[in-house]
Amino acid sequence: MTDKKRTRQWGLAWVTLALALGLHVADEAITDFLPLYNSIVGTLRQSVPWLPLPTFSFAVWLAGLIVVVLLLLSLSPLAFAGKRWLVPVCYFLGVLMTLNALGHIGASIYFGFPAPGVYSSPVLLLAALGLLVTTRRLRHEPPP
Repeated sequence: MTDKKRTRQWGLAWVTLALALGLHVADEAITDFLPLYNSIVGTLRQSVPWLPLPTFSFAVWLAGLIVVVLLLLSLSPLAFAGKRWLVPVCYFLGVLMTLNALGHIGASIYFGFPAPGVYSSPVLLLAALGLLVTTRRLRHEPPP
């Protein structure tokens, strides 16, 4: 496979992850993820007071995640250009989003009902794994 084709796939994987994250944020917002998250953080703070987990208002949480998705989309030309400094960012995002998706799926299995955000989790998981795979392939190619 040519380097140009691998770089294009990497850019598409980047955009796909950003869009999947946007879908996941919408899913969480619609299914009341934030009240559940804030209550879990409140319980954890009682058990482990030194753990620095924040709670959020809905507006701040949603605005922050929208900014993250827009930032990822705005960086997509750099992924399509094959900028190698994005490789560690891709690994970080791929692993983080994989854990995020698996957390929602695992919580749904554990609690026996669909956890908030679970409906988009398979899409997020596939996008994260796709980004990890394309990043690994690109990393083993010589730089352009």
